[in-house]
Amino acid sequence: MNTTGLLKLCLFLTLFSHLGAAAGPPAKKRAWITIGDAAFRQAKSFAPDMVSIATRQLSSGDTSEKVNAVVMDEGRLTAVAGAIHQRIGQCGGFMYHATEAEARAALAWRQVEPALRSYVISQRELVEPMLANMQEKNIEATVLTLSAFINRYYASRSGVDASNWLLSAWRELGAGREDISVAQVAHKGYPQQSVTLTIAGTDLAYETVVVGAHLDSILGFGMSDTARAPGADDDASGVASMTEALRAIIETGYRPRRTIQVIAYAAEEVGLRGSEDIARQFKQAGRQVAGVLQLDMTNYKGAANDIYLFTDYTNAQQNAFIAQLASVYLPGLKVGYDKCGYGCSDHASWHAQGYPASMPFESSFARDNPYIHTARDTFANSGGQTAHALKFARLAAAYMVELSGELRRNR
Repeated sequence: MNTTGLLKLCLFLTLFSHLGAAAGPPAKKRAWITIGDAAFRQAKSFAPDMVSIATRQLSSGDTSEKVNAVVMDEGRLTAVAGAIHQRIGQCGGFMYHATEAEARAALAWRQVEPALRSYVISQRELVEPMLANMQEKNIEATVLTLSAFINRYYASRSGVDASNWLLSAWRELGAGREDISVAQVAHKGYPQQSVTLTIAGTDLAYETVVVGAHLDSILGFGMSDTARAPGADDDASGVASMTEALRAIIETGYRPRRTIQVIAYAAEEVGLRGSEDIARQFKQAGRQVAGVLQLDMTNYKGAANDIYLFTDYTNAQQNAFIAQLASVYLPGLKVGYDKCGYGCSDHASWHAQGYPASMPFESSFARDNPYIHTARDTFANSGGQTAHALKFARLAAAYMVELSGELRRNR
């Protein structure tokens, strides 16, 4: 190379190095969340860059707590979830928002109780045979399949594979029924998709009964594509209970008056992202919702009562209806009440949009499964059985049939 060429090369390399230095390291992606104050104070030690941009005292039922709108590095969401669970024993505890404006709007929310409904239990001749036909072995098979994935993390390849497996399983359940559709819901910013099964209603099809559970799983800290996060209880159990309820309902040829939509949500563990997206779409489309039931952890009986209804960020009237369903259809079970705090599971996404939502839970909040968010959340560590999850499957089936109403059945 001659002197002139060498000089040009040196000038080019110098300019390139200056441009690189000016650009610096790639910018971190910001995330906006809303988070209860107790959770915020604990999580901040693991994510010191978290900054509260607004606060407000929110009230729900007999609960009032300070909630923060926060901006942070999106890469620390997993660490935040882990810190909240480790320090205060809370699963979830925050809600993700796509923009700062949405986070601030979440603080501006005011509780508006849905119009009073007339809850009537009138379908016992249909419901009781369905419940009798439900089996633990079917729930066990689903739990074992889902927990066999290395993880179901919302950003991992196996999280995508789990979504695809459930899509196929639900399509098999609905095969041959022209009124049943199964689909995936794509979400912006991550690859895992939510999965939905819809049974179209007849004369009241414009109104929907929603039952959900979350598909993803997580470790408290250090999550990666290859990290083992079986999530057998959190929340393969909820998906399995919901799936067995579906199977029992579909096998009878039941045709609901109101539309039934069952949803396995993506990305619950990092701010209720899948359910927040879907509930917001329902609201923007003006869709009417008769009620929402969330099944998040159903197979670890850690406390004296069989089913605990959370009273915060839920609908009191619907909670009373669910307690009545348990009394009628599961008369040997004991129902208790507890609270789980801001953003503890996907029911909170629907509640925030003004829809009546409830969450029956496997134990009291303080005595839930100690293995969740670890590699030890396995089927064996839930006792190697699904007797507890079967109670929730039966409750969900009764809820769907009684709330959707019956017009006719296939013969």
